[in-house]
Amino acid sequence: MPVIVHADVRRMSQNEFGSVAYEVMKHVFAIHSEFGRFLCEEIYHSEIARRCGGLMKVPVDVRHRDFHKRYFIDLLIGDGAVFELKAAAKLTDRHRGQLLQYLLLTDLSHGKLINLRADLVEHEFVNTMLTLADRVKFALDEQEWANDSGARELQGAILDVLRDLGTCLHPNIYKAAVTHLLGGPASVFRKIEIYSNGVLIGLQRLRLATPSIAFTFTTAPKAEQQRVENHLQRFLNHTKLNGVHWINVRHELVTMKTIWRGHNGRSGSFSGSASN
Repeated sequence: MPVIVHADVRRMSQNEFGSVAYEVMKHVFAIHSEFGRFLCEEIYHSEIARRCGGLMKVPVDVRHRDFHKRYFIDLLIGDGAVFELKAAAKLTDRHRGQLLQYLLLTDLSHGKLINLRADLVEHEFVNTMLTLADRVKFALDEQEWANDSGARELQGAILDVLRDLGTCLHPNIYKAAVTHLLGGPASVFRKIEIYSNGVLIGLQRLRLATPSIAFTFTTAPKAEQQRVENHLQRFLNHTKLNGVHWINVRHELVTMKTIWRGHNGRSGSFSGSASN
């Protein structure tokens, strides 16, 4: 089983979750009114859980072969109501994505994001009807993927992870799992020289599939993919790398594309005398 939730959970209906969330928010507003907005997150967590009778910091273990990563749900009420609690300047897409990932990992449908640092409590519902069965049904576009042993090994590891954990998760979890399958950080990460007009300007730590080809994951929507590719091309042109394997993971389509340094495919030349 790729994901283990250390609590009994089940999918709640929208109405059922709405009733739980209504009761929780009554306590949240009361706490915010009584204590103000300057407590640390942990104290807010503890007081909300105490008043609502929920479980704090519920572990969620993600496993793939011998890869393991643990996440923590801030607050679980009943057996299926997930709440992510923040004390931040404002709610951001990163916070929304974090809660969505917890819902996907636990195969639950409804959650609520709450921020108590603001002058008035911020709160948003986050919902998904996707199941793991939905997220492992994806098409693969590999038309522009390299055909060498390093690319094939990387592709095998990627598909192994995606067919187990499914799409729609944050790119970092795919990076971590695939890095582990390829031998771990010590085998995969290298410091790569970055040049400007042939002058070394610094080193950047990258994941490498082979000594001359990096790899990266994104979850860019179709409208943004060309811009991502353009930026990867610009980056490559200031390194000695031959290319980068780019994996873009969307719900129903995984695109694997090898981008080569230079503007004309494999023969693209390094920008500056440092390539000699």
